[in-house]
Amino acid sequence: MSNEILSGGVTRRAVLGGMAGVAALSLAGRAFAAGGEAPDLAQLVKDGKLPPLAERLPKKPMVVTPFEKVGTYGGTLRRGLRGSSDHNGILRMVGNQSLVRWNLDFTAVQPNLAERWEVNDDATQFTFHLIEGVRWSDGHPFTSDDIVFAIEDCVKNTELYSSTPAQLSVAGKPVTVEKIDDHTVKFTFAAANALYLENLATPLGQHPTLFPKHYCSQFLPKYNPNVEADAKKAGVTSWTELFRSRCGDIEIPSRWGNVDKPTLDPWVVKEPYAGGATRVVMTRNPYFWQVDTSGNQLPYIDEINFGISQDVESLMLNVISGKIDIQERHISVLANKPTLSQNMQKGDYRLLTLVPSASQQCQIYFNITHKDPAMRKMFADKSFRQALSIGLNRQELIDIVYFGQSEPYQAGPRPTHPWYHEKYARQFTEFDADKAGAMLDQAGYKKGGDGFRLRPDGQKVFFSVDVIPTLYPDLVDALELVKTHWAQIGIDMKVNTIERALYYTRGDDNAHDAQVWPGPGGLDPMLDPRDFFAFHPQGSRYAIPWTLWYTSNGARGEEPPESQKKRMKLFDEARSTADLDKRGAIMKQIFDIAAEEFETVGLCLAVGGFGIIRNNLRNVPEKEPDSWSWPNPGPALPQQFTFTS
Repeated sequence: MSNEILSGGVTRRAVLGGMAGVAALSLAGRAFAAGGEAPDLAQLVKDGKLPPLAERLPKKPMVVTPFEKVGTYGGTLRRGLRGSSDHNGILRMVGNQSLVRWNLDFTAVQPNLAERWEVNDDATQFTFHLIEGVRWSDGHPFTSDDIVFAIEDCVKNTELYSSTPAQLSVAGKPVTVEKIDDHTVKFTFAAANALYLENLATPLGQHPTLFPKHYCSQFLPKYNPNVEADAKKAGVTSWTELFRSRCGDIEIPSRWGNVDKPTLDPWVVKEPYAGGATRVVMTRNPYFWQVDTSGNQLPYIDEINFGISQDVESLMLNVISGKIDIQERHISVLANKPTLSQNMQKGDYRLLTLVPSASQQCQIYFNITHKDPAMRKMFADKSFRQALSIGLNRQELIDIVYFGQSEPYQAGPRPTHPWYHEKYARQFTEFDADKAGAMLDQAGYKKGGDGFRLRPDGQKVFFSVDVIPTLYPDLVDALELVKTHWAQIGIDMKVNTIERALYYTRGDDNAHDAQVWPGPGGLDPMLDPRDFFAFHPQGSRYAIPWTLWYTSNGARGEEPPESQKKRMKLFDEARSTADLDKRGAIMKQIFDIAAEEFETVGLCLAVGGFGIIRNNLRNVPEKEPDSWSWPNPGPALPQQFTFTS
């Protein structure tokens, strides 16, 4: 499946490559001729209640090539939400209308509401050319004014946002957005921001297209001096609360709670996401700006019905009884797969395969910066970490906990990624208890009378590994097996199950021995490199003080060793580099160093998820990425999903 503006396409290399790279789409001089429209909209046109299709579409609308075939209009798509705070379940399905978007393979940034763009030599300026003639769902034109308003008046308003979101801020300074003409807008950053296009394609990049000026300006004091009085009339305490309730934000429920707010999405809210609701219903946007290859306006499906279940058990019952058309959210747990597989005929569905963007299913982070000098010395001993890695029977763990659905893995991009690093991914994954024991002996960790090893200072080798059972129950099961494997080589370890708040508190205070978490960076290594060096102040759990040093430019934390500082410098260089080949070469240097230092111990490659697709729902890829950055199933373009009889 691809998208174009009548013709052409754009690869990630074209977008980012070269000095001042240009992403353009050839129009080839072709004139657009409107095709069909949904019968309900055609009737509204006939009744004089809606302008003709040609007046509702851009002159050159974005053309989407259906995944399988040109679809037919009609039907209600049923999908499940869980409880009263599952708003991102709607976002993933509907709200992906940013200036750019990811392709289906999660490898290239493609045009969306911006048909093309230019990036200057040092990646500080991004000039976007909008599709001309796009309209909001109420028929009002979408122009550069909306984008300038969204960023300059809303996102940079310190009463609405305590700080400018990270995607729109570089070197401590927010972006400046300037209107060039009605359909051209320039973003200027204080320093190089070569990753901006990738970030713009993620859910958190939606701010430029989120707030229609003609509607949301009435909730800002700059445009409405009576807004505080309006807030009181509406029963809220301030204009900021009124703005949030009427215009929402990327990740809050009120985004889907106002039927009056215009959007650029394929479907608009008909029955809102509100307290006590048992469902959310969205209906076709008559001004949606995409068409299929025959010129037919999208979406094909009339409505989406998000039924709200209070627990996973209820959601599973709806799935296996055929009451859900597409679902992966909340049900993609390995323990559910046998049940879903056994009920495929009963529920009249097929299985959807999800390819995780994560690298590692369970990454073990030994605290190399431990407060206890003896523990720090032990965890900082690379041979100690290597021995413990070799002492893991990964295949047994994979077979028992993950039903054989993985392979031994350490860290780094997944095997399918062009930056895959064999040494970093595979070293010290071969199980050899005898060799592990010999390495521990040589490092000075001799066995005591009880069979467990002693540190060189005579104290027993013992540490705990923190894990959150409610969030990752599979990691608890995995660690219980790790405990038995390490006991066989004389290492005593405790599986420390704690709740999430305490987990973070211990990490933030550098009070942990070791912690586990799924390791990111498998398909998006530039967006989350926390395992490659001490990058994330809560995520790089093997050396939190080093990350604080990095993120504060040396003002806080603890100065890291030279190998870390070199990677930090290299990554800063990589994310300031627009040329993808050069960036990849820099990242390889980081992987080379990370492989040599071997700071974390991984268990196995992140396990693929799954979901279901009803058999009469077509144009749905049966294999797709699973990531918040690729907010499945949105980038598969649900607007071209279609039902067959």
